[in-house]
Amino acid sequence: MAATGDAPPNSRPSEWDGAAYDRLADPQARWGLAVLDRLVLGGNETVLDAGCGSGRVTEELLGRLPGGRVIALDASSSMLDEARRRLAPHPDRVHFVQVDLLELGPAVLGDRCPVDAVLSTATFHWVTDHDLLFGNLASVLRPGGQLVAQCGAQGNIDALLAAVRSTGVARVGTWLYASPYETVTRLRHAGFVDVDVWTNPEPTYFDDPVRLAEFLSTVILREHVATLSPDERGPFVQRVVAAMPEPVVDYVRLNMVARKRP
Repeated sequence: MAATGDAPPNSRPSEWDGAAYDRLADPQARWGLAVLDRLVLGGNETVLDAGCGSGRVTEELLGRLPGGRVIALDASSSMLDEARRRLAPHPDRVHFVQVDLLELGPAVLGDRCPVDAVLSTATFHWVTDHDLLFGNLASVLRPGGQLVAQCGAQGNIDALLAAVRSTGVARVGTWLYASPYETVTRLRHAGFVDVDVWTNPEPTYFDDPVRLAEFLSTVILREHVATLSPDERGPFVQRVVAAMPEPVVDYVRLNMVARKRP
């Protein structure tokens, strides 16, 4: 991730506000539960939640692992603080790791490696090198282990970004919104088999303009907003909201299911 659209591709962005994200990220939590349903579990596995955020989906994952454990990984200390708060009732079954996914490897997980499965929701598009990302995930996954994930796809938030450009701002963040073809190729190159990748639209309507503005500021426009002075932030987000043809964020999701080559 990068602090602004003009920063080097893999430089670190402004820090997330984990508490605000936890309160606002209903769409991401909803999609995450659908992704979780694709994970085939017996109940005693060790699962890496790659980009656990504030732990809303992680909490549901734990409920499906009565005899298992979860590694809750995120690059954001603020997100992990929220996840620790939410998951405090399960101290013996959750291990928290703060690391960028581009730095993930067996040494990071230690004796918890390899894991039986990797789950990830609403995270991979923030990582700008998917070849390295998928290679890192394969390195900590046991042979035959599952990868089940979802992130932003090619075409994600195109209409919203057009509204941003209409305000005179060329770019508000650094993402990689990949196509299914690119993702299949990268996953296979990283050693995954039984690869299935597809997209689906998830247009998300906001009936409260205040909540829409806060959501945009906290999540989608976060990197650019962090570069503005405090008195510029609110007016900028309001200009974007006014430029949107309707209060809908035109999300498109990239879904992937695969296994590490046995």
